[in-house]
Amino acid sequence: MTSPIKIGVSSCLLGEKVRYDGGHKHDRYITDVLGRFFLFVPVCPEVECGMPVPREAMRLEGDPAAPRLFTHKSRADKTEQMLAFCRAKVEALALEDLCGFIFKKGSPSSGLFRVKVYDQAGVPSKTGSGLFAAAVARRFPHLPMEEEGRLADAFLRENFIERVFSYRRWKDFLAQGPDLGKLVQFHTRQKLLVMSHSTQLYREMGALVARGKEIAWPELAERYQELFLRALELQATVKKQTNVLMHIMGYFKKELGAEEKQELLELIGQYHDGLVPLVVPVTLLRHYVNKYRQQYLQQQVYLSPHPAELMLRNHA
Repeated sequence: MTSPIKIGVSSCLLGEKVRYDGGHKHDRYITDVLGRFFLFVPVCPEVECGMPVPREAMRLEGDPAAPRLFTHKSRADKTEQMLAFCRAKVEALALEDLCGFIFKKGSPSSGLFRVKVYDQAGVPSKTGSGLFAAAVARRFPHLPMEEEGRLADAFLRENFIERVFSYRRWKDFLAQGPDLGKLVQFHTRQKLLVMSHSTQLYREMGALVARGKEIAWPELAERYQELFLRALELQATVKKQTNVLMHIMGYFKKELGAEEKQELLELIGQYHDGLVPLVVPVTLLRHYVNKYRQQYLQQQVYLSPHPAELMLRNHA
């Protein structure tokens, strides 16, 4: 990476005592693990919009598509205060060059998924999003976003962090004064990574690049970005990963002996069956890539899309 990787994070997850009860929700994985690779931009919507610590608890009420923010006991409507902050804050964040955002689960301001919204009878339905999280999602539709609770799921964690690094690579690419020729090179390097998420969108990206001379550069870059980031939003399943592993193996038809091919096939099969993590067959393939100096594969982002220290491919 040629630039720092900045991600927004709900302030309470960094250990800041900004919650309504004066406490925090410090997440050690975020600060101690991700903090080694990312720069954090902390945001607490409640405090930054002018609310005190401690403060009265709040909840969302009404239409889940356009909820109101009320305090529990005093029934003060804080909606406009929060929305005014959101409008200003998302524009300020646009200057931060963010590559991702981690929100606080369940928060009426920062919850991203399944936030409780109460109807007139006081019955909650987990169908909403926090007002600030929703504003960020509208302003940055392709920004990788997650909640800290969902990062406990190994597959969701890998997908989110992979998208963050990929977004940074794309931003760095755009910052280098690219043209069609450089886009072809970028697309070539991303091939296997994108295929592990969506072969269909990879084909669409390839068709777009092939017609690149017919499209003005700003439009071409915008359309490619849309497809690239949309593809990475899709989950890289075991089946998709297995297909990519077999595709890579095909590059060594002439180099590998019968025993080496059998060993590699067994490891790929064991990964497919959930017996070993993805890092096992990938490590062996990387060994062969370097041993036989397979130049095309050496440039593939798929073989090393994020730091090994994060151990994102170490789960079965």
